[in-house]
Amino acid sequence: MNKGTQSERAQLVDIGVNFHSAQLTSLADRLLVRARAVNVTQILATGTSVASSHLALELARANPGTVFATAGVPPHDAKSYDTGTFRELTELLKCPEVVAVGECGLDYNRNFSPPQAQRIAFEQQLSMAVETRKPLFLHCRDAFTDFHDMLTPVVAAGARGVVHCFTGNRAEAEAFLAMGLDIGITGWVTDLQRGQALREALPAIPLDRLHLETDAPYLFPKNAETRRGHNEPANLPWVAASVAELLGCDIDEIIQACSSNSRRMFGLPGN
Repeated sequence: MNKGTQSERAQLVDIGVNFHSAQLTSLADRLLVRARAVNVTQILATGTSVASSHLALELARANPGTVFATAGVPPHDAKSYDTGTFRELTELLKCPEVVAVGECGLDYNRNFSPPQAQRIAFEQQLSMAVETRKPLFLHCRDAFTDFHDMLTPVVAAGARGVVHCFTGNRAEAEAFLAMGLDIGITGWVTDLQRGQALREALPAIPLDRLHLETDAPYLFPKNAETRRGHNEPANLPWVAASVAELLGCDIDEIIQACSSNSRRMFGLPGN
């Protein structure tokens, strides 16, 4: 991939970066400079707790027009969700810089929180999305049936969102699309072993329902030419390149479509 040529043409949106993670703490300024150098011009800072959601909001306020925040509690931390959490998230979601509810969802892979606690936290955040009319930033792993069942009435009530870091198979992708949800693709698509189901599912996802993300510092793209100790937004062009190759499309077509989808979904400037 000719990164120099690409960066002069198409602007990218990274819909998922964990700036609060231990690997990225205090690196935000450098990460944003490197991201801009390859035309990653808008980034969603992921909230994965009340504390990290506040940090995401602070980062968004410090970088207006470039960084935007999400606010939520993902399934791993659902056991800590209480009435105070609900009040804090409700206040955060009133802020215009907070553009999505989440990360939230279900994860039965390791069950760091009991499934029942996960479902309670998820249900409350689904209600927030309906109330605020802000999109959902969704997480699902090894919990497809419960996740789908809980989302169905909420989407029917007008909620919308992105199944972020999708790693499932074609049938799951088609089920989410049929509900009206969009799909987020990470560097998992570059993994020829673990990512095979996703690579096979990709052609089933229409271009107008597709989003790009790094989920930094995780899921370093396998096709990246330069490696650091962590993933970061500057690696998003490599995810786009893999998607373009698998779909037989020009990379600019992929970037323009996905970025337009993300701006429209999250109400970002530029569309």
